[in-house]
Formats: sequence, C-alpha cells, structure tokens
Amino acid sequence: MSLFGLGNRNQKTFRPKKSAPSGSKGAQLQKHIDATLGSGNLREAVKLPPGEDINEWLAVNTVDFFNQVNILFGTLTEFCTANNCPTMSAGPKYEYRWADGITIKKPIEVSAPKYVEYLMDWIESQLDDETIFPQRLGAPFPSNFRDVVKTIFKRLFRVYAHIYHSHFQKIVSLKEEAHLNTCFKHFVLFTWEFRLIDKAELAPLEDLVESIIQL
Repeated sequence: MSLFGLGNRNQKTFRPKKSAPSGSKGAQLQKHIDATLGSGNLREAVKLPPGEDINEWLAVNTVDFFNQVNILFGTLTEFCTANNCPTMSAGPKYEYRWADGITIKKPIEVSAPKYVEYLMDWIESQLDDETIFPQRLGAPFPSNFRDVVKTIFKRLFRVYAHIYHSHFQKIVSLKEEAHLNTCFKHFVLFTWEFRLIDKAELAPLEDLVESIIQL
C-alpha cells in the first residue's frame, strides 16, 4: 500500500505527480535531493549544491514541494469540505482570499477546498509554462522567476497553515503527524535558506516556524 493508504482512496482526488524539468539538470538535482533527504539532515538537504545554478535548484524544489503539499492535502479531501471549512483560514485571525491576477483579479472568499483547488491549478499552470520553468537545458529563466517562486511558496505555506489549524487532530488520528511535521520542517528550512517568504506571512505558524529554525 502506498503512503497514507492512498491506494484505498478515490484516486481522482490526486493530481498526477509532477516531474522535474526533464531537459534541465532537474533529474540530477532530484537525485541529489533524494540522497540528501535520505541522510535525514534536512538543514544540509536544502543547501544549494556546490557549482549548481540557483534557479535550477529553486525550480526542481518548487516541483518537489508542490507534489508534497498536493499529496498531504489529498489525504484530507474527505474531511476538508465546503461545509466543514467554508473559508480558507488559519485560525480565527487569518483568512485567505483567492485571486490569480488574471481571471480573478479582485480577491474572493472561497471555501478551503476551493482555494486549494484554485491554487494547485494556478501552480500547475506556472510549472507547465516553459517561459517561467524552462524545460530545455540552457534555456534562460525569466527575470521575474524568483518572484514567481516566492508567490508559489507563500501560497503553499497557506495550505500548511490551514492543515495545522483546522485538521491537525485528524492528521493525528490518521497517524500522519510525523510525516506532516517532516514535510513542513523541510519546507520551512528551504524557504528560510533562500528567503522566499516574508516573516509576516509566517505569523499563523510563528511558534512552530521559530522552533524549526532554532533547532
């Protein structure tokens, strides 16, 4: 059986796993990520490998974290419903509204599952856009690449914040908290290493983030 018992759930709720850009050094870098993660030292695993291009490193990790959050949230789809989670929130003080700047320019209030659906669709469209995430070896990254990556990570953080605030007891009952905590620790250390999320954005999980960074 696959991780979290995904085998016995409705597979339609899961997106196909995105793979690293094939024509780039993505496959090599993915092997490096897998090897360093296997060592258990997450702080080392997030560092830019010597001699590698930072944009390539950001790109392959963005795909990786997208996949991780996608799978984590996928385990909660039967619990995170429009009825149970009518707003995308991270506790009473933090509510997130959706806008992509293209089809939805003014932020709208949507349920948590709808927000995540919009978000994953939007990230997927960024990852599939070769002018942003080039597939060919040597193709240039756009000048705004880091800004796009920052927006992706900022929004992925919101999914973690919602999971921790609204579904942590369910995660515990499913015995998934160790995996969730490891994924989040990896995510935080990576965003911290490359300064991808403003500190103010981390406020809903401030104590947890601080405990990870200071370990």
